[in-house]
Amino acid sequence: MDAPAWTVLAAVVAILAAVIPVLVFASGTGDKTKRRPLPPGFFGLPLIGQTLSILRALRANTGEEWLRRWVAAYGPVSRMSFFGHPTAILAGAPANKFIFSSAAVTPKSTESMARMIGRRTIRDVAGDEHRRVRAMMVQFLRPDAVKRRVATMDDEVRRHLDAEWRGRDTVAVMPSMKTLTFDVMCVVLFGLRRDTADDAVRRKLSTEFQPLVRGISVVPLDLPFTAFRRCLAASRRGRRAVAGVIEERRAKLERGESSPADDVVNHMLAEGLPDEEIIDNVMFLMIAAHDTTAALLTFLIRYLDANGDAYAKVAGEQEEIARCKMPGEPLSWDGLGRMRYTWAAAMETLRLVPPVFSILRETAADVEFGGYHIPKGWQVMQPLTMTQWDPAIFPFIPFGGGARVCPGVDFAKVETPVAVHYIVTRYRWKLAAGCDGSFSRFPLPYPSQGLLIDIEPIHEQRNA
Repeated sequence: MDAPAWTVLAAVVAILAAVIPVLVFASGTGDKTKRRPLPPGFFGLPLIGQTLSILRALRANTGEEWLRRWVAAYGPVSRMSFFGHPTAILAGAPANKFIFSSAAVTPKSTESMARMIGRRTIRDVAGDEHRRVRAMMVQFLRPDAVKRRVATMDDEVRRHLDAEWRGRDTVAVMPSMKTLTFDVMCVVLFGLRRDTADDAVRRKLSTEFQPLVRGISVVPLDLPFTAFRRCLAASRRGRRAVAGVIEERRAKLERGESSPADDVVNHMLAEGLPDEEIIDNVMFLMIAAHDTTAALLTFLIRYLDANGDAYAKVAGEQEEIARCKMPGEPLSWDGLGRMRYTWAAAMETLRLVPPVFSILRETAADVEFGGYHIPKGWQVMQPLTMTQWDPAIFPFIPFGGGARVCPGVDFAKVETPVAVHYIVTRYRWKLAAGCDGSFSRFPLPYPSQGLLIDIEPIHEQRNA
């Protein structure tokens, strides 16, 4: 990791290189007649603002405390500067409704994320283009499509536990779940099969993926020896690997050896999406379908260890489902439908530890909310736990809302319970000595020591 002094210098240089709208808005421009006031708060030091303060809080897992202090001081609608851009913080249920329903509040990626993943993902495009790309993805993520893939997910989970858990006394859960969700994603969404020429591509993508994810939240300073330069190089290598897959799939489609219905890449090719946009969306899907579910499974295991009553209910539910199938038989769609308490436990885990700290958006036009004026071009930060941790609000919205609700919700509703079923019916676990279960939130929730647990096999033969 870069030294703290270098990190500060990198942040300052990167922000200096960006546009400087904070100064413009701080000085004020244009006609202000009949305009509501800007949200309370302050932009802080020129160019730097609150960026370094927030990043330090995320590294120390005190981001929620930072937000609570800020909202207590300035209210649920406030302003600050983040990565050199004027930013409105909108906290609370009314803010969520406004953000999800307003056409003037559009998705925004940080410069780091755009450089790592691409600028033409489903998250970035709007209008008819968004609907078109979303329809391509939903072909493989909607319930009827996921239903056909249950046996494949089941097989991947059992393969993983046989290879990574069986015969071991201790397991680092987060790295294990990252490997598992990566394998499921490769097979189910991208058609990268085991024991074929695709294995080399899988290994290449797996190698480059982790530094790519880290690069999303580092200062976008592309200079020698910086973390961003190293992560950007990994992103470029990963993109080349995906480009190779596209060329191979295009050739097979032309020879009639494959079908657009086989996987997401084939379908996007058949629909005429440009190669660069296919690569951008594959990179985006890799993060959306991989790290988020790995975090969910890891923290669900953590919380079940800490809550004996919840563990007993999940275990009882899964044991009953296991008794209703033959040894070695994959889970059925009906069996997954009976995992109601397991999914409720997963939802509670998402409430307590959302995979992302906040969602960043941007105003496409001047908007008003909560009695304040938010100018066009401002960033809008939607802190998730300010709503999800409020006991007065139920239910919460773990997969977003409106036209941009997460398209992968049904995929997660299958992948998560399948993994939980085989973990719970095969093993008992407890935190390993020296593992306190603490975690940081930079760039995504990650437990100390990867959540090291001691495991003990149970009923190994029934579900083998």
